[in-house]
Amino acid sequence: MKRSRLIVITGPTASGKTRRAVDVAREIGGEIVSADSRQLYRGMDLGTGKDIAEYGNVPYHLIDVAPAGARLNLFSFLRDANAAIDDIAERGAIPIVCGGTGMYVEAIINGLALPEVPENKILRDSLSGKSLEQLTAILSSMKQLHNQTDVDTCKRAIRAIEIATYYVDHPEAAKACEPHPRKNTVIIGVNIDRETRRSRVTQRLKQRLDDGMVDEVKNLINSGISSDYLIYYGLEYKYLTLYVMGQLSYDEMFSQLETAIHQFAKRQMTWFRGMERRGLHINWLDCNMPTDEFVDSVKQIAGL
Repeated sequence: MKRSRLIVITGPTASGKTRRAVDVAREIGGEIVSADSRQLYRGMDLGTGKDIAEYGNVPYHLIDVAPAGARLNLFSFLRDANAAIDDIAERGAIPIVCGGTGMYVEAIINGLALPEVPENKILRDSLSGKSLEQLTAILSSMKQLHNQTDVDTCKRAIRAIEIATYYVDHPEAAKACEPHPRKNTVIIGVNIDRETRRSRVTQRLKQRLDDGMVDEVKNLINSGISSDYLIYYGLEYKYLTLYVMGQLSYDEMFSQLETAIHQFAKRQMTWFRGMERRGLHINWLDCNMPTDEFVDSVKQIAGL
């Protein structure tokens, strides 16, 4: 049978998608390309759930490729992810994209290759001092907003306006970054019910705290990474940094972080449903399937 050129295994946080991707990769001779926006950074291990030990002898890509404190974007991710996928395929292995950052996953599936948009200092100066609400209104007038990550901070909103402005001024660049969906792509979603997901989130958070997640954040700060940068990364790094800085008690940190992770998982599922509405078919497999059954199902779906 003809092999699929790309397998995508995705799902919300705590669904167990990494372990599933490793199981599949080990069976079919695959290599994993991480599609997690925070696992790119070195030293951010427990907070991002890298679980490197799970990979064993399975090769993986786009993990620990940048220093903590850097701020990589979709452009750099797609550049490196597409290069990794093509390299894996050329060597006769099967690329398996695994991750829960919906925007990154969908961009890979759609074959996006974004141009590098330079800084527009004049535009940035003109936008400096405007409120987030004002910046959001400007961006909304230029493009349809599909997700809140474009506008959750003034800096991100200004960058989004900068990119949208560049496309207006360079229509050829806008046309070049239109979707060119990859052929022979199979998308597997790891389905987990709400109550099981919530239970796993809480259990996993407790375990990672026991494993030293607070010390991980302290070490990052002691290495010279500013608290503002860590807060920028969100979720674990935001709330643990606030705790380390004395702005939250331990109980407040745990409660607020737990709630934030639950909300994040809901946003992930909203994105996946949006992918389906946009015409991408996700084959949902239950998170509790036995390993052999899960792997066999993926092989059957992918025609392997």
